[in-house]
Amino acid sequence: MSDTTALTDRDAVAPSHDDLVARMTGDMVRAVEPFAGSARLRPDGRPRTEFRRELRRIANLRSALTVAWLLALPVLVVAGVAAAAGAVADAVGSAALRGAVVVAVFAAGALVMGAVQLRMFVLHHEAAHRLLFSRRRLNDFVGITVLGWVAFGAGRHTYRRVHTRHHRDEFGPDEPDFLLYSFYPITRRSLARKLARDAGGVSAWRVLRPLLVGIAKPGRRSTSVRFYCGQLFVFTLFLAAGRPWLFPLLWVLPYVVVYQVLNRLRAVAEHGGMTRSPDRRATTHHVRQHWLTNRWLTPYCVGHHLAHHVDSGVPFRNLPKLTRALTEDGYITVDTTWNGYPQLWRAISSRATAAAAAG
Repeated sequence: MSDTTALTDRDAVAPSHDDLVARMTGDMVRAVEPFAGSARLRPDGRPRTEFRRELRRIANLRSALTVAWLLALPVLVVAGVAAAAGAVADAVGSAALRGAVVVAVFAAGALVMGAVQLRMFVLHHEAAHRLLFSRRRLNDFVGITVLGWVAFGAGRHTYRRVHTRHHRDEFGPDEPDFLLYSFYPITRRSLARKLARDAGGVSAWRVLRPLLVGIAKPGRRSTSVRFYCGQLFVFTLFLAAGRPWLFPLLWVLPYVVVYQVLNRLRAVAEHGGMTRSPDRRATTHHVRQHWLTNRWLTPYCVGHHLAHHVDSGVPFRNLPKLTRALTEDGYITVDTTWNGYPQLWRAISSRATAAAAAG
């Protein structure tokens, strides 16, 4: 058999992207009625000109205050944990009880810090859309360079370029997260395994390994050096505070464990089990928001994800307004709305095992 024939045979059996989409996605798409549009919205849900102009205004001062508060949060978390641990050491007489309470204090601090790191990623995402500040240089410096650099990145535009492909055609041939969102619903055991890998550091290692070892590879050295410099800067802050030993406990560990779990739960709630479609209601879940999940899982209105995909040029503060319009005008309906994240996660992990299905 010639090389040409072999190549032809391989091409003949290779599934097309449409085949992969049909096999691997779409099992959680809900039936929707066609939307005819309204005075505010086009038939595809996008806001019409006047409403769009209103929604796309960026509140620069509020963004500056938001970023300043976010950058202060890690300092407050570390100071709070250190103070609480010191108070426990002084107040509790039993060594065993004192040790248990101190461990609980540090665990709580790690949970909070992981949520803070998720907030950094969400504002980095906002800046990737050029929506954090109206001035591009300021937007890129604060949101891409600073937040992307400090929060275990390299402070470069790589994420923005990759994320653009996600919005251009969800589940399309260039979708960077196709596998992340595919094959849902899965079994509870499968979801538990995924979350265990996240909590066990496997997911973090996959993300960090290229940055850690890239310093030895000429093509990746520059990015790797920037990553190391970012974490050296954070470590220096811990050192200056006289608590360098808290760097692995309250900065590295939260990212390796807590952030990865939160990020998984958030990501699958955005697109898990959906499919490729010009109708964004088939590509993206809509979940009713709750103040508690907004604090821990979906800060800065990132939970208004269907609205974000309908018009990715709307700043996060105006996404609730767009969601209200989509709901009031009939684009979003009760039938396409999840009542909360627990309900969606249960559905995402609702596939029966082969043994149970056979029985």
